[in-house]
Amino acid sequence: MSARPNSKTGRGSKRKAENHDLKEDAPSLDNKKEKPEDAEIKDEGQKIVIEHSKSCRVYRQHAEAVKSAIQAAHPDMCVELNPQKPRRYSFDISLLDAGKETCLWNGIKMGPPARLKFPDHEELLSILKEALDRGTK
Repeated sequence: MSARPNSKTGRGSKRKAENHDLKEDAPSLDNKKEKPEDAEIKDEGQKIVIEHSKSCRVYRQHAEAVKSAIQAAHPDMCVELNPQKPRRYSFDISLLDAGKETCLWNGIKMGPPARLKFPDHEELLSILKEALDRGTK
């Protein structure tokens, strides 16, 4: 019996993809670069950023509730959830205004119990109103 010199298990080798097929199917890098530019255009006005942990569904549910409460009170305000990778067990709300960041709520060091991490909607809206009033003066 003769052994095959290049075969370990007797199976055929994997086929390599051809380069011309990959180039046609891969999305162009130009499209990826356009998306951040579009986001920068929207950043010129006031925007609220909610950073919430992805470790539990409750964080997302509270973030969605806060987002809807803010949009109900201020329909022209842009609210964004997790623009970057969130920190573990975080629930932070910030106001971005012309490059200046104002922290409205920081729940990362609050708790246990976890319910202390999440603000009351009326309290948050009053804090937001104060921050907007300070920003306009």
